[in-house]
Amino acid sequence: MLPTRREELPPSPVPPKEVTKIALRLKRQLECVIPCELDAARVEDPNSSVITKKVVATAQNAGGQEYRACVVYCLLVVKRWFMRQAMLELWDADLHHVRAKAADIIAKRIIEAEEDMGYLLQDVLLNRYSILVSGEATKPANAIERAVDLHALNTIGSSGYQKCISYLWRGWLIQDENDPSRFIEYRDKTNTSYWAHLDPDRMRVPAYQNSVHIAFSLIYLALYTGAINTINPTGDLDVVEGFLYIFSFGFICDELSKFWKVGIYYLNFWNAFNLTLYALLTVSFVTRMIALSHELDSDPRRHFNELSYNFLAFTAPMFWIRILLFLDTFRFFGAMLVVVKVMMKESLIFFALLFFVLVGFLQAFVGMDQVDNNITAIGFITKAMINSILQSPEFSGFDNYAPPFGLILYYIYTFVVMVGKDRPYLLLNYSRS
Repeated sequence: MLPTRREELPPSPVPPKEVTKIALRLKRQLECVIPCELDAARVEDPNSSVITKKVVATAQNAGGQEYRACVVYCLLVVKRWFMRQAMLELWDADLHHVRAKAADIIAKRIIEAEEDMGYLLQDVLLNRYSILVSGEATKPANAIERAVDLHALNTIGSSGYQKCISYLWRGWLIQDENDPSRFIEYRDKTNTSYWAHLDPDRMRVPAYQNSVHIAFSLIYLALYTGAINTINPTGDLDVVEGFLYIFSFGFICDELSKFWKVGIYYLNFWNAFNLTLYALLTVSFVTRMIALSHELDSDPRRHFNELSYNFLAFTAPMFWIRILLFLDTFRFFGAMLVVVKVMMKESLIFFALLFFVLVGFLQAFVGMDQVDNNITAIGFITKAMINSILQSPEFSGFDNYAPPFGLILYYIYTFVVMVGKDRPYLLLNYSRS
């Protein structure tokens, strides 16, 4: 039912040339409505004197009666144009950002003012449209996808947009079997019978897919727990370990197939995390096979068997962290994961900046150690510097490095590391300024 390749997307129901004309009209309108730089609060105000009802009505009529369904999509395209223009024309960046914000707000008001819910969901938000770029039509996309790509929070926060997302999540809106470019209402949406909804085709519904993913992830975790708690000294594979590696092979094939279909844009933090987990499990399986290739009760067999279980035990934290990937659909876990993601990102930036500080201090300590042409304590210096990062400094031993300079320098290093770890945002803000 879906296209077999990314290049075979369904065509746009509106000619790309007409969509481009509407987008250009809307861009010209916003340039006239906001001719100079304004405070963003004046545009965001619900009773704004800039984005008035007449301005919204004019934008809504930019496509006429025939093409009015693509106006919201065109406003998002205009938002992207202004954001791009802000990057290219830094002297007018604030003006272009305000215009981009205005396009987002007008799109939100048009969505919330629409009373025909079927028309809003199926034609305005879910129909795919294209524009012309250098004479070539772009890949068709709908307003739902474009708003997410542009991080258009006002449009995403509108009631109609959220209702559309909810309908897609629950499977109340599904793709037409005869025309995949169209979305239609599920025929048994209001049927209260359980058996009416027990349909294999309903496995495409995101809510049911998520439930199945959570169930299989819990089974996967249970298999791992059983495998790690029932060690086989002889190195033989039992039933639990067999199912564990079969599940792992299935997950690896799933990741590779998605990467093949989506491309490089599919790769993100969780994919890299899962691939690392599967790589460790593959190493554990390979070492187990090597152990089985040796004779029973031989030293190589015991060595590789122990090494296999060590790799398997090493992945325990990753197995439990992996559950968070499927719990992010719940509001509490989703919000916390966003916070954790931002904290990890900021921490990585901090440690990237800290690396240059570490190299400087390491070079100083090594230089003090080689004054007598005998470098003997590089391992000790490295260990002491890592302990300082982990808030367990070791001051004993540095009084032997060019006293008192070595001990004083280590005091300074420890102070810099601890203050930097406690206040990474100050360091980040300073570096950005």
